[in-house]
Amino acid sequence: MRLLSTLCPMPHVKRYGWFLLQSVVAGLAAAFVISQFFPAAVRTMQASSALPETTGLQVVSYADAVASAAPAVVSIYADKLITEQTLIRVPSNSTVQRFSGLAYGPPRTRLERALGSGVIVTEDGYVLTNHHVIAGASQIRIALWDGRVTQANLIGSDADTDLAVLKMEGSALPALPLDAEVPKRVGDVVLAIGNPFGLTQTVTQGVISGLGRNQLNLRAYEDFIQTDAAINEGNSGGALINARGQLIGINTFVLGRINGAEGIGFAIPMSTASAVFEEIKQHGAVVRGWMGAEYGDAPLLPGSLDADAPRGVALTALYSGGPAHAAGLKSGDVLLRFNGEAIADQADLRLREAAIPPGEKVQVAGLRAGVPFEATLELGQRPIMSN
Repeated sequence: MRLLSTLCPMPHVKRYGWFLLQSVVAGLAAAFVISQFFPAAVRTMQASSALPETTGLQVVSYADAVASAAPAVVSIYADKLITEQTLIRVPSNSTVQRFSGLAYGPPRTRLERALGSGVIVTEDGYVLTNHHVIAGASQIRIALWDGRVTQANLIGSDADTDLAVLKMEGSALPALPLDAEVPKRVGDVVLAIGNPFGLTQTVTQGVISGLGRNQLNLRAYEDFIQTDAAINEGNSGGALINARGQLIGINTFVLGRINGAEGIGFAIPMSTASAVFEEIKQHGAVVRGWMGAEYGDAPLLPGSLDADAPRGVALTALYSGGPAHAAGLKSGDVLLRFNGEAIADQADLRLREAAIPPGEKVQVAGLRAGVPFEATLELGQRPIMSN
């Protein structure tokens, strides 16, 4: 006790306690005065204390891009009448009964509804979507962003690129312009907007995983944007936009998990979509030049060419009476140049061939059994695919 008294003399403790009590009373009095006479200041201090500390943090949101683009994305409902054969049981005394007991009855028609998405690309109601969404449809309805539902007419469709153009009545509609010059790079953030499984106006996020994908052998003309943004059933025909809300692609399909794939979706770039749209709008179909020949990439002989050098194509079949046949080309010929330019591969030649109007004459050059040759042929019109 003596030691404690030495360290903490009682008079000092009393003075400290009295000072502390005065401070507490003064603080409470000041708080009472402020709350009574300056209530706005109290509310401001309370609000300030409730705000989280965000110094040095940046919140990333794509809400502005979605708000800009989403009103131009519509849901598409395509009704298709499917006719199918039916099986019926036949009487036991029938000759057919001896074999199976079944026979074909009269055809039966049923209604099948396909879900998809589309993008309004002009203010007067032109809509771009996928060919496979509306193929065979007897009636097409469009649900707009604000809940309105309207009928749409098919202007034209192109199975070779899986694109179709619809037209609905309207004016001053929200539209996303078809700008083929919008820049895009692998790694850019992209957003897919569509109607997956009937869930309208759904947004998924990813990045551009690859450009110029053309080895899928799903369509005659392939130049896909690859993305890991989720694209599901019903997203087909919807918009793929960048972080600024600009349209860069039309979603078309995804490699399903049945193929062991996950996060691999594809969209048709604006360079293709805008060209097809203009052709269909003007002509009702896409008019393309055609050589009248089937071909594949020429084999790469050891030591003959660099792996990245243009290698040309090898003709595998010629259509009788077609332009290539009439010009004297033969199956097995290797074409190295088309209209004066080197042929990189079959995808390159197919695009060059399609870009030249039917009736134009072109020069081709290549090798026949190792011997150089040249020929002139007049392109015909590529037959229009209907499925």
